[in-house]
Amino acid sequence: MKKTNIEIPFPENRGFRYRCFEILPGALSWTILALPFILSLINPFITVFFILGYLLLWFAKSIGLDVRAVQGYKTIKKHEKLPWLDMVEELKTGVAIDGRPDWHYRNIDRITETPVPIKPDDIIHTFIIATYNESRAVLEPTIKSVLNSEYDMKRVIIMIAYEERGGKQVQAQAKELIEEYGHNFMHAQAVMHPDGIPGEVIGKGGNITFAGRELEKYIEQKGIDPLSVIVTTLDADNRPHHKYLGALSYLYSVCNDPQNISFQPVPMFTNNIWDAPAPMRVIATGNSFWMTVSSMRPHALRNFSSHAQSLQTLIDTDFWSVRTIVEDGHQFWRTYFRYDGNHQVFPVYVPVYQDAVLAKGYRRTLKAQFIQLRRWAWGASDVAYVIETGFFKKNNVNKLGLTFKLLQLLEGHISWATAPILLAFSAFIPAFFNPQNYAANQLPIIVSRLQTIALTGIFVTLFFSLSTLPPKPLHYKRRRTVLMVVQWIYLPITTILYNAFSALYSQTRLMLGKYMDTFDVTEKAVVTDEVGKKVT
Repeated sequence: MKKTNIEIPFPENRGFRYRCFEILPGALSWTILALPFILSLINPFITVFFILGYLLLWFAKSIGLDVRAVQGYKTIKKHEKLPWLDMVEELKTGVAIDGRPDWHYRNIDRITETPVPIKPDDIIHTFIIATYNESRAVLEPTIKSVLNSEYDMKRVIIMIAYEERGGKQVQAQAKELIEEYGHNFMHAQAVMHPDGIPGEVIGKGGNITFAGRELEKYIEQKGIDPLSVIVTTLDADNRPHHKYLGALSYLYSVCNDPQNISFQPVPMFTNNIWDAPAPMRVIATGNSFWMTVSSMRPHALRNFSSHAQSLQTLIDTDFWSVRTIVEDGHQFWRTYFRYDGNHQVFPVYVPVYQDAVLAKGYRRTLKAQFIQLRRWAWGASDVAYVIETGFFKKNNVNKLGLTFKLLQLLEGHISWATAPILLAFSAFIPAFFNPQNYAANQLPIIVSRLQTIALTGIFVTLFFSLSTLPPKPLHYKRRRTVLMVVQWIYLPITTILYNAFSALYSQTRLMLGKYMDTFDVTEKAVVTDEVGKKVT
């Protein structure tokens, strides 16, 4: 059977049907936001029950999220303490010492009975670090974090994928870093992504894809099986936990079909959390909280930011998409359709630390945060792609399973755009239109009591926030710790102004066919301990 075409169609090739599916997320979001107003004019009782049911649903969901966050935090802490390299050795010998997790013994028994295709000694790790205009102060710590890993660096390849459009300084910086640190690795290379390649949007996808093809050439030249090469993508500010490589090696070594698996570490936005303004700290912690929760739901887990796949998988999918600015989440769907639905994402319960948004100047930081979130929210564009590719092109994907995944995708983006606004304001709408109606006037009181109970969940978030903080930099006094608690007064504002509005912005642009064809790189500034000042 001919392979399914997994490429996103160019804008000029998107017909009426595809455009209808692009309009769908925004149309649903705006309809849901308008529904309380419409129902209030028709029947206030129906409106009250609709809003109350919606809020009760989210009340139950928030409890579930808090439970998952606590479970995820505990799991991450346990996995950070595991001796992954020792456990990898035990996979090879088939004998494990006492005190290991139960799943480790089960893995040994399973691979003893049914050998896996890739042995631990065959594994080669590759990091592709994407950079555009980030300074050495941002990029160098990422390379050092890889070097500080508990792993043999002579089994690690590092590639700095830099943009020609970044200028001569970025080119010189990439080459200097490779020259300075490259000898520590099996292979190190700076790869320039040429500007203006036809058919590419301006974004990370084209950059890392170009580097990936250079990696393919090197691996082929060395006669290495591409299935034994695991490729992890990193942004310039992404710093893997020192046990990440050991944990990833272990997981890869116990997979029966590693070609069909993506591996997702837990993104934690804490690199510069002490330096970022309070609203950005709240958003960054919320992002870390959500990523931790997501790691506990493998059935719904998708590629995000730093993720890993075998080089063979990347070759089969022609690497990442060069036609979208959300190449990370979209890579899940490319792989899913390439392998006719036989694709999963495995969580790696160790963090990859990332920056909270911090630009040079408070106003620029506020703007940069919105730009980042609207880029993430552009993932709503995958809805049309999934429907078109899954249901209107020939493939062997199980349609029931695809339907559930599509509904998860759609629900996630619609909730992103609507939930914060409805939770904050919907209870007051029926009384505004029906001031004499008893039920409409009682709704805000009932909702207020529900929200008071729900506020107990803020203690879970506060615990998570303080527990995941890195050590306080030397240039901050103790009162900065107090501010880490007080900052949560910004939560309602950041949730609505940033989360909901960024999603609505992206979905509305998609509705109108005003495509985002440029990856707006988030500006990054660094605060040094020595002077306590920002440097770009």
